[in-house]
Amino acid sequence: MPPRKLDPEKLRAALDDQLVALDQPPYDGPAGALADALVAAVQSAYDRGLRPERAGARLAVRHLLDRLATTAPGRTVEVRVPPYAAVQAVDGPRHTRGTPPNVVETDPRTWIDLATGRLTWAEAVAAGAVSASGARADLSAHLPLRAG
Repeated sequence: MPPRKLDPEKLRAALDDQLVALDQPPYDGPAGALADALVAAVQSAYDRGLRPERAGARLAVRHLLDRLATTAPGRTVEVRVPPYAAVQAVDGPRHTRGTPPNVVETDPRTWIDLATGRLTWAEAVAAGAVSASGARADLSAHLPLRAG
């Protein structure tokens, strides 16, 4: 199942709200780069010690989870980033009922930093910022995510 397409109008509104919160002008770049610009704006908020706008953080997390599901398709590992989203990814035995045997869970900031390469899998696990259970719950081979 392909990841769902994020609504460009919602992306633009969330991005512009996040940029306003950062005292920056509205986005004027190409529509195809909205999601990546939103990820950068959310990271900028974190870098400044601010809490990102909720819609911006949610859509940035969703975008990066969808990218993982596209680059590592499958249903072997469930990746959870509460309270925003979860996806199933990674090729292998398919999980069908109950709690998945391979689960990765982390907070939004850690997920964004992992997905963009600001933080390595090993660093996040060592810091206790990621909970990974199951024999296939190591995402190091899939992170950081490729641009796209």
